[in-house]
Amino acid sequence: MKSVVLFFFATTSALLAQNLPSGTKALRDVAYVTDGHERQRLDLYLPEDGKKLMPLLIWIHGGGWQSGSKAGCPFLRQGYLQKGYAVASLDYRLTGDAPFPAQIEDCKAAIRWLRAHAGEYGINPDAFGVGGSSAGGHLVALVGTAGKVKAFDVGENLDQSSAVQAVYDLFGPTDLIQFGQTPGYESHARADSPEGKLLGGAPAERVEQATRANPITHITPDDPPYFIVHGDADPTVPIQQSELLHAALVKAGIPSRFTTIKGGGHGKGFPGEPLAALAAEFFDRHLKGSTEGTPWPAVMTSEMEAVEMPEGAGRPAAGNRPKISFDVVLRREDANQDGKISREEFKGPPPLFDRLDKDKNGELTKSDFDEVR
Repeated sequence: MKSVVLFFFATTSALLAQNLPSGTKALRDVAYVTDGHERQRLDLYLPEDGKKLMPLLIWIHGGGWQSGSKAGCPFLRQGYLQKGYAVASLDYRLTGDAPFPAQIEDCKAAIRWLRAHAGEYGINPDAFGVGGSSAGGHLVALVGTAGKVKAFDVGENLDQSSAVQAVYDLFGPTDLIQFGQTPGYESHARADSPEGKLLGGAPAERVEQATRANPITHITPDDPPYFIVHGDADPTVPIQQSELLHAALVKAGIPSRFTTIKGGGHGKGFPGEPLAALAAEFFDRHLKGSTEGTPWPAVMTSEMEAVEMPEGAGRPAAGNRPKISFDVVLRREDANQDGKISREEFKGPPPLFDRLDKDKNGELTKSDFDEVR
């Protein structure tokens, strides 16, 4: 394999311009595929006082699989370098470059490259965590469950594992067919939607590809622990998507913690410090073996936590939240055509039924849909 040219930005002014601590080694635009696509590159940041066998956090950006950049890396802003972590942020081929599975193939190729070179940089190859939001959330969730899916491992460093040890999924899509069938989100069922561009056609017409892209498809009991976060007023990705993933992980016995941001939109209005503290505890526990901080489930948790969004901190206006039409739900869910939907008839996850059942009488009727949700 050809040697990779590593760009070191060692001057204080350059580091400060990137909001990096003085002394940080920044290796920019490292090609993780030899002579590959221009987007098959990553940035790697190493703390000045890094010790041997540092855990590594990898950020996978969002942008509907069709835009975005490795330049924005929340792990850097959240001070993980100062906490003794190495940090990587990667680009991958977008849907304008290639359809699925190019995106997950690139993510896994980058992880294999990082593991192959871990010894050079003092990184613990057995302590890799991934995080991402929106489309990046989808990809990190898929990285977590598809660690041993060899069909997605193509190219170089195939002697290295692409599995990770912790997954931080922020409001990522999961089931791309159900996504577009969720009332209020029907535009995502079209071929020209971000999901359609990813799959190469309308999700309902690309069932095989949609199934392969679904993290739930690949779950096995030895998958890594998950920390899932979603706003219950997300106008872009319905919270049902995270509910489905969490329920499937719990069923398989995988440690999963699900935090709901009350009133939170698509990443907007999330309480910064409380959420950052939870994420830091998650990674410290599963990548460093820490037992300090808020107790975490020894095996799993089936209950969703709720974190209140601070008043006035970007809460979506009621008029901007997706409207759920009772007529649409009725046509799809009312099996016995009696004008109401029982819990047994409802095909979605139980937490969604509970949220829609405004009067808590165990069935959905038109009165439950009088308010915008």
